[in-house]
Amino acid sequence: WRIEITGQSLRRAVPAGVRIAFGTDAGVSKHGRNADEFALMVANGMTPMSAIQAATVNAADLLGLSSEVGSIEPGKRADIIAVDGDPLTDVTVLTSMDFVMRDGRVYRDEE
Repeated sequence: WRIEITGQSLRRAVPAGVRIAFGTDAGVSKHGRNADEFALMVANGMTPMSAIQAATVNAADLLGLSSEVGSIEPGKRADIIAVDGDPLTDVTVLTSMDFVMRDGRVYRDEE
């Protein structure tokens, strides 16, 4: 039900030029599974690039943090992920990361 309502909203908002920011409401999905939303965003009218921008530059702007985060530029925090594949071709690759780099330090899941 929620996915259908959100999908309807995106299918109206995207063509109207509404700027979308990626986020979460506590309790909507399992913790750590928010990357699943990328596929839903694309399925409902966003391009892979616009979905990624919603989670990066748009979210940073909304939070008033664009001078610190949201894009990779000199002087900003170096928080990035590495994935196996091209998220602009298949946005679902964002659900499985090879590593996370936070503040310049690499973290790997050593399962």
